[in-house]
Amino acid sequence: MTGTTLSPAISSSTDIDVRARTIVERMTVAERVGLLFHPMIFVGSPVEVDQPSPLGPSLRELIVERGIRYFCLGAIPPVAHVREALDDLQALARSTGSRLPIVFSTDPRHSFVQNDGASHRADGVSQWPEPIGLGAIGDEDLVRRFGEVVRADYRALGIRMALHPQIDLATEPRWARQAQSFGADPEHSARLVRAYLEGLQGAHLGPESIAATTKHFPGGGPQKDGEDPHFVYGREQVYPGGRFEDHLVPFRAAIEAGTAAIMPYYGMPVGLDLHGERIEEVGFAFNRQLITGLLRERLGFDGVVLSDFGLVTDATVFGKPFPARAWGVEHLSPIERVRRLFDAGVDQLGGENDPALVLELIDRGEIDTARVDASATRLVRLQLQLGLLDEPDGDGRAKAEGDAAAGGADGFVASPEHIALGIRAQSQAMTVLAEREGILPLGPELRVHLRDLAPAAAPAGWQVVAPEDAEIAVVRVGAPFEPRDTYFLESSMEQGSLAFDTTVVDGIRALAERMPVVLVVTLSRPAILTPLADTVAALVGDFGAGDAAVIAALTGEVEPVGRLPFELPRSMDAVRCSSPDVPSDTEDPLFPIGWSARGGSVRS
Repeated sequence: MTGTTLSPAISSSTDIDVRARTIVERMTVAERVGLLFHPMIFVGSPVEVDQPSPLGPSLRELIVERGIRYFCLGAIPPVAHVREALDDLQALARSTGSRLPIVFSTDPRHSFVQNDGASHRADGVSQWPEPIGLGAIGDEDLVRRFGEVVRADYRALGIRMALHPQIDLATEPRWARQAQSFGADPEHSARLVRAYLEGLQGAHLGPESIAATTKHFPGGGPQKDGEDPHFVYGREQVYPGGRFEDHLVPFRAAIEAGTAAIMPYYGMPVGLDLHGERIEEVGFAFNRQLITGLLRERLGFDGVVLSDFGLVTDATVFGKPFPARAWGVEHLSPIERVRRLFDAGVDQLGGENDPALVLELIDRGEIDTARVDASATRLVRLQLQLGLLDEPDGDGRAKAEGDAAAGGADGFVASPEHIALGIRAQSQAMTVLAEREGILPLGPELRVHLRDLAPAAAPAGWQVVAPEDAEIAVVRVGAPFEPRDTYFLESSMEQGSLAFDTTVVDGIRALAERMPVVLVVTLSRPAILTPLADTVAALVGDFGAGDAAVIAALTGEVEPVGRLPFELPRSMDAVRCSSPDVPSDTEDPLFPIGWSARGGSVRS
């Protein structure tokens, strides 16, 4: 690379912290401030660099005029064209301003849930169970291997930062974000996050790594009434059981494992005392006691603190309102919120794209340039650790090797081995909750009625028939939730009651009166299965699985070895009486955490 910022006089053998400070010193103040922003962008193929997006300015304005060098990828082209599109943006970044390359980040892209603000359904890459399903399997080696798969795919695509893993404890059964966590047990989650970070980053953060952003500090599970803090009605996190420290256990493990970045959650702690100190009731990213006092000083984290997205400015996205999640500081202006975030200890503003706010605070004397330099240096240091400034093309993306995903003549091609591993894991994660003797595994010659399963998934010996001609039925249903659609992202959040509508229950019962029913429930969150557990011949949970993977588990082609990563409550009354911060504490659960009908409960 050439340019005033990246002088060849800065040897690659120089201490990395010295290199980072030297690079920052050679940048203009505006270029340094540009590093403190991490907006989401939509990328097409070909790239339209001059076209404004639904999220704001054009890509050219963000890169050239505002000097931004970290971007979260929302919508992307088909994976065969992602690398080419990102190369075009890298060329633009390397030819202007600081000449620093772009770090592209992404939410998870290898599973089933599609939520534009949380995770993306696999498209063109191998598809695995949701992380909660990896928690159900509980195999550290498999989780490490999954991290390696994600690393290979992201590197081949030109992505160098992951906005995951999510390691919140699933302690409130109604919370919408449990599918991306590893479960409710603190130590179990800690073991798995260590393995995942080893796979994603390697033993140490380096040129072969994907930088992990572990979230949502200090644990997003204890939501009042299970509501999500993306929305004003879910802004409060509560700790009636006094178990705040439980939620730190996976984060301690992630910090020890060297996570590159940490993302605080939106929620604000209510009624929390920590070591004799009352914690201010403001959103976690605005909270100096928790970001500087706890995360930086007590836990010793010196990596990047990236705020969750959209804490500063109100927005309207695709016609839906999306107010800033500035909980506890709603009365402050956008520029005052920015000052609070940097005072708290945040390095980078997720989802924001207006450096003018920080530049005005500098002009006013309300943010010292030394404070800006501290965060800018961390962000340049991360680029150096990833080897982005030592590659001839400046983006540090090596070609995949061995069994990794690779680029063919038409671009990215997912590894067949990875695809097979993911499908097998979908089957393995399935958890047999109850079964009558002799029902499972299903036989090779059956007349089967299928509901919400594709007939094409049936084995060669099965006849897929109408109910009146069937000897057994296999039915799939999703976990219940209450649809909502006032705010942007709200429609894709599974929130509210865990109880099935009576029409669903009555329909399954009616079918079970005619023949044995194997009921498969997708447990993206817990479900109240009490009305159905004694009605069906077999009850099985999946955690993200294609129809073929479901059938493979039901027929015994792949053994379903999953155990519940959270408990399944007996009733909504039991849920309402439980403490949101306490793992697995609903009264007399229908199935306890760690349960499998093929071995009982092994985790508490």
